[in-house]
Amino acid sequence: MAESNVKVLGTWASPFVMRVKIALHLKSVRYEDVEEDLLAPKSELLLKSNPVYKKIPVFFHAHNPICESLIILQYIDEVWTTSASSILPIPMNVPNPDFGLPMSTIRRLLIGATEEDKKAALAEVVGGTVVLEGAFGELSKGKAFFGGDNIGFVDIALGSLLGWIEVIGKQCETKLVSEAKTPRLVQWADCFSAHEAVKDVLPDVDKLADFGLKLRAKILKALAPTN
Repeated sequence: MAESNVKVLGTWASPFVMRVKIALHLKSVRYEDVEEDLLAPKSELLLKSNPVYKKIPVFFHAHNPICESLIILQYIDEVWTTSASSILPIPMNVPNPDFGLPMSTIRRLLIGATEEDKKAALAEVVGGTVVLEGAFGELSKGKAFFGGDNIGFVDIALGSLLGWIEVIGKQCETKLVSEAKTPRLVQWADCFSAHEAVKDVLPDVDKLADFGLKLRAKILKALAPTN
């Protein structure tokens, strides 16, 4: 059963929501999972709990809402200190949590209106995987994860994108993380995906791809000019 005062409002397909769920699993914290349908109008709970940005995830602890995935990760790590290893600190030489694979670039690939924009975004993602291949060797120090022996902040931030990276690879007919170009990232991705705290959080790639098409259609429809 979930802890009565811990709740996550989000959607299964969001990498930002996956971050929160993985952190809770690492800390062995049970929680109530409240699904927000991104293809439908925003729920009353979301609008009430995050009235400024109206975005997921929203984390509730003792009925108090906390927003933004990275702030939530820090909160979880500071509150539940007796179980598992620490998720923080962020390595000093990491410029931002999704360095190499910024979500804005991935979003352009999935939702970009023009082929030119998609090609430019794909080139950025390919370059980003090369950056991450080098960074992994430096940060992991020969261990299984960016965080060393245990999953850490960078692992969670980047690992939550793995499903979407596979979706992009299928759409573009190219393998973005491969033995030929990024062998260390392949090993890391396998270890991360198989971890007990992760394997039930990462979504099925085909289901994710189908969701991505529906979400793209909704966004493009909203952006289309009205007569």
